[in-house]
Amino acid sequence: MSVMPDTWIREMALKHGMIEPFTEKLQREGVISYGLSSYGYDARVAPEFKIFTNVDSAVVDPKEFSDKSFVDRETEVCVIPPNSFALARTVEYFRIPRDTLVICLGKSTYARCGIIVNVTPLEPEWEGHVTLEFSNTTPLPAKIYANEGACQFIFLHGHSSCETSYRDRAGKYQGQKGVTLPRL
Repeated sequence: MSVMPDTWIREMALKHGMIEPFTEKLQREGVISYGLSSYGYDARVAPEFKIFTNVDSAVVDPKEFSDKSFVDRETEVCVIPPNSFALARTVEYFRIPRDTLVICLGKSTYARCGIIVNVTPLEPEWEGHVTLEFSNTTPLPAKIYANEGACQFIFLHGHSSCETSYRDRAGKYQGQKGVTLPRL
């Protein structure tokens, strides 16, 4: 597997719709950076958030996930309570090629503030808005800025295509739009 450079990412985004909308140049002025970088793509967080709360004393259960576990907020600045968690999504919609696996890492700007961004790998032929998981590991409230950079996607190109892709096995998160909750 090879890590793919900006030229490949640009071509796949513009000619094959791999990333929409696509920002060809890293945007940095007054914002947490987003757009095409040397060997990755820095995606933005959309202004829809699901912030975990214990108001209704819900139990987080991945097999029977309850919407009582969180509150919905549509905002340009999301405040995550201390030692808490929020779900969000990328502004960008991704379509991953069959011979590509994508991994994601949080932005250093957030990491240096104790905010961890987690995303599971984007498998071959998966498509959708990426659900982002933000953990505020600090004892203080933490801000997340909508429409600014949240994480960087690294594209790993396989030497050949996989036998069975995410689309082939009808993955449960295929084509997701918006913030997508756990499914069994």
